[in-house]
Amino acid sequence: MTALDLVIRARRVVSTAGELACVVGVKAGRIVAIEPYDSELWAAADTGAADRLALSDDEVLMPGLVDSHVHVNDPGRTDWEGFTSATRAAAAGGVTTIIDMPLNSIPPTCDVPALEVKRKTAESQAYVDVGFWGGAIPGNVQQLRPLHEAGVFGFKCFLLHSGVDEFPPLDPAEVEPAMREIASFGGLLIVHAEDAHSIDSAPSAHGASYPGFLHSRPREAENAAVAEVIDLARRTGCRVHILHVSSSDVLPMLAQARREGVQITAETCPHYLTFCAEEIADGATQFKCCPPIREAENRELLWNGLRDGLIDLVVSDHSPSTIDLKRLDTGDFGEAWGGIASLQLGLPAVWTQARQRGFTLVDIARWMCQAPASQTGLRHKGRIEVGADADFCVFAPDETFLVDVHALHHKNPITPYAERALAGVVRSTWLRGDPIDLDAAPRGHLLTRGHEQ
Repeated sequence: MTALDLVIRARRVVSTAGELACVVGVKAGRIVAIEPYDSELWAAADTGAADRLALSDDEVLMPGLVDSHVHVNDPGRTDWEGFTSATRAAAAGGVTTIIDMPLNSIPPTCDVPALEVKRKTAESQAYVDVGFWGGAIPGNVQQLRPLHEAGVFGFKCFLLHSGVDEFPPLDPAEVEPAMREIASFGGLLIVHAEDAHSIDSAPSAHGASYPGFLHSRPREAENAAVAEVIDLARRTGCRVHILHVSSSDVLPMLAQARREGVQITAETCPHYLTFCAEEIADGATQFKCCPPIREAENRELLWNGLRDGLIDLVVSDHSPSTIDLKRLDTGDFGEAWGGIASLQLGLPAVWTQARQRGFTLVDIARWMCQAPASQTGLRHKGRIEVGADADFCVFAPDETFLVDVHALHHKNPITPYAERALAGVVRSTWLRGDPIDLDAAPRGHLLTRGHEQ
């Protein structure tokens, strides 16, 4: 074997073959060897030019996380977040790849010139690797193929108001043409699935009552929208993905659709797996998100959905805002911005809950590393195996900490995880075989679909 650049030895390595005690060899940013813990590879590295890293007994070598649902909001709303702050937060949380959502930036990523603006904005700021989703909005069907050819990883649409006027929703008559166009080139449509008519018919959200807000975003709205997406995907053959599943009612629908051959995947988010409606105080608008955090029983059914493979992946839906937009002064859920900042905290938040339910770090890596990489076609990301990028998270799963919002790298110090005790500390994050240094210049790459660097 040619000389290596880096050799890591750990008693716990979460690989695609399971958890192993092994030695991992890295050359030119890729994993080139995985050998038993006592192999000669470690000793041989001592006489060569390779750097050596021996993990302590309380540390686990995990793949770098892939977070395919991040709102960076740059350019245009950089007081909410930006590529520097978002990718620093990602790196601090063990995330080595993010895929940026097309909305909340100005312009939204709905045509190729807007994509180029986004790429130019990000290229000098990225501490981790960054890819981009395109947007499917009224009137841009003819822009979808050019965006696909320019390298977006798929297309996001809303079925109701997105929260920002420059990214309007598709009405039912507009979804099918978009799906047919996307299916024609083998693309992916990712859907914010809440039915506009159901929500328009529900009580309006106003005041400080969390139950009142919950009634304004009923699970029936999510259920109806998922049923509609499944029906359209069945008719068009389009590959679809349901974003941020919050209603456990949709799990049987997903199971049936897959039995029928519909190409459909689904995700949920750390906040739906952590919090429950019964524990959210009136006026606690830091918990507001859409679809909303639901009841404890529903939370447990989402965990069962992960156990059964009906939910494929767990991603942050990092949707930050300035503190004033959360309306903590009035506690009015109707007026507050709906979004949760959690990019840096996703791994410990999910691990804290998962280990209480008998899951392992192999499960975590499947949901938060491998599955998001597979969803987006990043075959070299999210896995520890020969040929993969040497993207790593050194994780201490038994160390606990209290969330200090002022210690986070998110631009605005507001999150529902504030002062919450979490298990699992990210000790270091590695991108293509080198540790990410947040005090140095950023060196993340911009990724395009089908052309990993």
